[in-house]
Amino acid sequence: MSLPVLICDDSSFARKAMARSLPDGWDVDISYASNGQEAIEQIKAGRGDIMFLDLNMPVMDGYETMEAIRAQDLPSMVIVVSGDVQQEARSRMLAMGAIDFIRKPIDNAKLMSILSKYGIYTGEASASKRLKDTSISMGSSIDDKLDAFREVANVAMGQAGENLAKILNSFIDLPIPNVSIVHSNEMSMMLTNIDSQQSVSAVSKGFVSPSIKGEALIIFNDANISAVQRLIGNNKKSSDAAEIEALMDVSNIIIGACLNALSQQLKLNFTHNTPILLGIHCDLDDIVNNNIARWEKVLVIEIAYSVASENINFELLLVIPDRDIDAAFSRLILSQQQTEATLSISQAGAN
Repeated sequence: MSLPVLICDDSSFARKAMARSLPDGWDVDISYASNGQEAIEQIKAGRGDIMFLDLNMPVMDGYETMEAIRAQDLPSMVIVVSGDVQQEARSRMLAMGAIDFIRKPIDNAKLMSILSKYGIYTGEASASKRLKDTSISMGSSIDDKLDAFREVANVAMGQAGENLAKILNSFIDLPIPNVSIVHSNEMSMMLTNIDSQQSVSAVSKGFVSPSIKGEALIIFNDANISAVQRLIGNNKKSSDAAEIEALMDVSNIIIGACLNALSQQLKLNFTHNTPILLGIHCDLDDIVNNNIARWEKVLVIEIAYSVASENINFELLLVIPDRDIDAAFSRLILSQQQTEATLSISQAGAN
C-alpha cells in the first residue's frame, strides 16, 4: 500500500519542486495543501502520514499547524521545508514535534539522509520523474510566474533574515513576500509595512547581468533608525552621519544576502553597484517613485521585515523592469533543469 505523503506550501512552484525531489522508487500517494488549515483536514482524512511543511503561509502558518498537530495528537511525521532558516525557527519547530528541518532550495542529499535516518525510505536515491504535472515551462501563466518569483524571494528573504538575526541577536519576523507587476508611479501604494505619514530614509543598490537588471531598495521609517543603531552596536551620538552608517550596515547585510540567494537560484552572476543613499528624512513617494521612474512598468518583490521585540519595521524592494521578466523566468527554469540533470548524473554514477 502506498505511503500517504502530504506537501504543504502556499506556493504551487514550491509544491512541485518538493514533489520532484522525492525519490522515484518511493511508493507514495502524494496530496497537497496550500496552508495549514487544509493540511490538518488532509491529515485527519488519512492523507498525511508524512508531511513536508512550509513555515510562511496564509490562513494557518507552519507554527500554528504544528501546534494544532500536537494539541490534537494527529498521526503525522513532520519534516519542515522552509526558506526561514533562523536557528530560533528551527528550534521552535523541533520543540513542537517536527522530526527534522530542511532549508530551501531543497538539498536532495539532505532529504535522502533524513528519510533514511528515520527509516521512512531506504531505497536508492533518485529524483522523481513520476509526476509530469510538476514541471514548469515558459508557457506558464503570469500568475504561475509571479508564484515562482514569490518562492524565489522567499528563499532569498530567509537567507537575509538568517544573517540579520545573527547580527542583531534577535528573531526576525518574515512575511510572505508580496509580488506584483505595477506601473512605477504606483509603487508607494503597495507598501504595507511603512507609515506613509512619516518621513523615511532609503538605500539603493543596482544589480545587472547580461540578460537581467534591477534595483534593490531598503526603506526605513525614520522612527526606527535609533533602534536599528542600538541593535547593531552603533553607540555613536545620534546624528545624520551615525544614522547613515547604521542604514548602510543593515542594507548591505540584507541586500547582499538577497542578491546572493537570487544569483544561486538563477545560476546567474550579478554585478552589484556601490550602495547609494537615496535620501534621509524624506517623503515616501519621492523616494520610491523618483528612483524607479526610468522604468514604466516593473516587477516588484516586496518583503516587509520586522523585529517585533524592538518594534522595528522596514521594507526591502527588489525591482526588475517588466521587459526582463521572461528572461528571469527562463533562467529559473534552466536552473531547475540543470539541478535535476546534475542529480540524475551523479546518482547514475553512484549506481
